Amino acid sequence: MMPCAFFAFLHPGHTTGPRINNDRLYKFTYSTEVFIDRVKGLPEDSVGYRISSGVDVNLVWRNPNNDDDQLIQIMIKDVKIENVNECPAAKNILKGKHSENIIGKEYLSALQRPVVLQWTRGKIKNFYSYKNEPAVIQNLKRGLASLFQIQLHSGAAREVDVSGKCNVTYHARESQVTKIKALGTCEIEKTGFTSHNELLDVSTKVTSATVYVLEDSFIKSVRAEENHVLSLNFRQATNAKIVSKQKLELKSTETGPRVIAGKQVASVINTLDSNYIAVALVAEPVKNECKNCPSISEHWQAIRKQLEPENLAKAEATRSFLSFIQNLREAKKEEILQILRSEKNEVLPQLVDAVTSAQTPASLEAMLEFLDFKNGSSSVLQERFLYACGFASHPNELLLKSLTNRLQGQIGNSEIRETVTIIIGALVKKLCDKGGCKLPAVVRAKKLILGGLDRAKKEDDVKMYLLAMKNALLPEAIPLLLKYAESGEGPISNIAATALQRYNTSFITSEVKETMNRIYHQNHKIYEKTLRITAAAIIFSNNPSYMEVKNLLLSIGELPLEMNKYMLSLVQDILRFEMPASKMIRKVLKDMVVHNYDRFSKTGSSSAYSGYVTRGPDASSTYSLDILYSGSGILRSSNMNILLFNKNAQLHASQVVIEAQGLESIIAASADEGEENLESFAGMSAILLDVQLRPVAFFQGYGDLMSKMFSATGDPMNVVKGLILLTDYSQVIQLQSGLKASAEFQGGLAIDISGGMEFSLWYRESKTSVKNRGAVVVVGNIFVDSFFVKAGMETSFETEATLNFISTVQFSEYPFLVCMQMDKIESPFRQYVTKYESLPSGKRYISRKGKVKLLAGSEYPLHQENSNMCRKVFSTQSDFSDSWF
Repeated sequence: MMPCAFFAFLHPGHTTGPRINNDRLYKFTYSTEVFIDRVKGLPEDSVGYRISSGVDVNLVWRNPNNDDDQLIQIMIKDVKIENVNECPAAKNILKGKHSENIIGKEYLSALQRPVVLQWTRGKIKNFYSYKNEPAVIQNLKRGLASLFQIQLHSGAAREVDVSGKCNVTYHARESQVTKIKALGTCEIEKTGFTSHNELLDVSTKVTSATVYVLEDSFIKSVRAEENHVLSLNFRQATNAKIVSKQKLELKSTETGPRVIAGKQVASVINTLDSNYIAVALVAEPVKNECKNCPSISEHWQAIRKQLEPENLAKAEATRSFLSFIQNLREAKKEEILQILRSEKNEVLPQLVDAVTSAQTPASLEAMLEFLDFKNGSSSVLQERFLYACGFASHPNELLLKSLTNRLQGQIGNSEIRETVTIIIGALVKKLCDKGGCKLPAVVRAKKLILGGLDRAKKEDDVKMYLLAMKNALLPEAIPLLLKYAESGEGPISNIAATALQRYNTSFITSEVKETMNRIYHQNHKIYEKTLRITAAAIIFSNNPSYMEVKNLLLSIGELPLEMNKYMLSLVQDILRFEMPASKMIRKVLKDMVVHNYDRFSKTGSSSAYSGYVTRGPDASSTYSLDILYSGSGILRSSNMNILLFNKNAQLHASQVVIEAQGLESIIAASADEGEENLESFAGMSAILLDVQLRPVAFFQGYGDLMSKMFSATGDPMNVVKGLILLTDYSQVIQLQSGLKASAEFQGGLAIDISGGMEFSLWYRESKTSVKNRGAVVVVGNIFVDSFFVKAGMETSFETEATLNFISTVQFSEYPFLVCMQMDKIESPFRQYVTKYESLPSGKRYISRKGKVKLLAGSEYPLHQENSNMCRKVFSTQSDFSDSWF
């Protein structure tokens, strides 16, 4: 007679499943083990543990009307907890310990209580267990029971097990069945969050395969393995691997309990044990509680010194910031408020950064209660709170709603009102990027800033709402931005144009490009040079047509002297750096009317230059420096950008723009066309991590200029300073064994960007400087905690860096001398891997390895003309220093 299982393989459409014989006890050995390591780590270097036991399986009941409908009882016995790898006794925290001592009497007793499955044609219809069992124990039983979820013919299915409701594919051949589970499709209650920007986030790769061997229509052995690989997108070497294995093997059969007679499942279950209840086969949540953790106030006191202002650019400050955020996420509002109210001014801004970055309802409530926005004198703390909101890694509707309420309430400081508006724009963009554009709070915020711009009468209000639009990048705002770019005055036109510059190419329509062409070619009115070069950049960056490029190139030679030189340098930079527009430019340059010596030999000191900061397989970064001078030799604008990108995402890491205007009167020079009546002004604007910050002014008006020139100390003005949460990834991974793994990656940045502008009328020299100091720390912590034993790994890296940009101009003669320097200071790079295993008793094993190297400093290359000029500038400076006065 042909065995049922074999018949099923020969006839895939047959619905017969595996069966268990009456009155027999099937004795299995079972083990589940988990390994944690780096992706390329050796198996013997992993940390983890193995839970092994015997498993008895017997038939309780068979449906008299359907032989494939069975109740089977599964009981775990003789439990052992072991290390996954052999290790010396001194390192083995489990050696010599009985299971009861490790698991605890109550948990062990619960684990060994049997469960019952209603097993129909290999599918689990019901899972019966006991009420109020510890979740971790119940999940381990679910992990074992899920191995009995099987189908004997090839094909796809959607089935429920401990992992959730998942897509699975079966491949059957002879007496073997292979099940591939698509873990990414599993529907299960998920907790945690990911980072907003994909470049700063964590990628995961998961696989799951289970191989069944059958004999006499029943399971002889099962081997299951799943792999979870996690890696940081911008640095794949910071990674982790979790491997979970299960093995079930039949060792013998013997005479077992007699089956229970009956027709209904419910009555049979009640006869077996009236305490049984049907529970879900999908794993239930398990809350990890921190044991022996310091209180929030104890933790703050331990790290407080590292967060003092003078230590902010050090890696230890960032590491302390990250660890404190973890603790803050468990804290109550009252605990947070107590620390905020008891702290001194010098470290309060850093404390505000940390509390806001925790991004919990309690931390937000604490901050809103602590900060009095009606009080205009505490603007430093209010601004730090607002910027931390703007940099939020996973903002929610509550945060946006809270800021919108504040904006519509009373705010005592006009600069804070401006910052609130600008940050609302940033939050709208982040929430829309995640599909939340129709959320009530987002709809309300969009109406507020769009309507505010439409109704604004004062110049300062118009600029404020335009800056919010520069962050929000709403498609519906483009017509308004075009209106202000073309018909606005000075700074208003500039902000509108630079906002349009940030939009994705898909939004730059023919209407946008027509407007930019009118601005650049001054068809209707005279525009400032800074606005015209922004218009040119938008055209070049968005699939320019042949005629658009030809007209731009033909304009070179007809422009003001320094703008001629800037445009020529911009075209050369596009060609050298192989930007998208380079193909069209080369095509146009074949026309000798365009490509002639006179046009391409213009002198001047303005320039545009791009280069690589780093190039790697995971991510690369580029820098660009654009400098535009007035015809008299005074800086008109300086624009430094750093972009991070990989094949899937991009991040505008930083932009520092220094602008000056109306300074010609200081050296009795003439202003360029269209700029004769500009008010004396110099200021700085910055973008950090895709967020436009509130611009700051060095001086405004001739009187303010004279006052600051005579009282200037030469000290740079701070643009942004603080602690920022970059990477914020937290996920709970449900393993097939029933255990849960936790994966947390956090990256922090301590940053200090400052800039300044100095004049020397005596030496007829000006100097512009931008200094970027920062420390980056990324920590990944991956662990499996079963409550009675915990194993995990922490992988981290940290670096401290300083990037300086200095532009020196000597305008005693024309063409004036310009020297630009951009250099990176020598910096340390440290990486660590810590592996650990621990018991609730406090006994633990820790292995820590690290690498430290020094990253050489370097001066980033600019064009050859700049190098030649720097030699002249420094030789001139040495002549001055040797002369008598």
